[in-house]
Amino acid sequence: MTTEIAATAFSAASPAATRERILRTAYALFSRRGVRDVGIDEVIRRSKVAKATLYRHFPSKDALVLAFLEMREKNWTLGFVEAEARRLGKTPEERLLAIFDVFDGWFRSPEFDACAFINVLLEMRSEHPLGRAGIRHLDTIRSVVRTLADEAGLRDTENFARSWHILMKGSIISATEGDSDAARRARAMARLLIEQHR
Repeated sequence: MTTEIAATAFSAASPAATRERILRTAYALFSRRGVRDVGIDEVIRRSKVAKATLYRHFPSKDALVLAFLEMREKNWTLGFVEAEARRLGKTPEERLLAIFDVFDGWFRSPEFDACAFINVLLEMRSEHPLGRAGIRHLDTIRSVVRTLADEAGLRDTENFARSWHILMKGSIISATEGDSDAARRARAMARLLIEQHR
């Protein structure tokens, strides 16, 4: 099927379905390769839409990246990390530690793709709108940790969440370097942090 025929075949799809297909295509590409390495033409080709169709749904590449980050927060931060930690942990403290159990499985899976929010922040820098969006999404992760720490009755949960987040980000970077035990190492340090904030 040629690109033109494929684009025509998909044109009958609803606007919502077309937008979703573009976003899911971009999600897979941006997650694996970063924002700068993926061009709009590749997203268009892989999602089998016309350029005008993509720009009707996403007026710019930045708009597409912002939508990707929002989807990543929904799927990864809330739908994976928080949901799995809550499922695995029986108590609030166990739920906190379970974050690193979730990470351990993630680090060892073929789906491990590092942290999109860190990647975008490093690629675009904090002055860029996309870098600022990465910072906002990282703050959501800290907010999840802070909520779990509040539920555990820990002291000074703002500082606790910031320190915990350093362990999370550090373990992701270490896993990206090839340390498959990074989550287990971070979990051991996390126990000490909980002790300090009881």
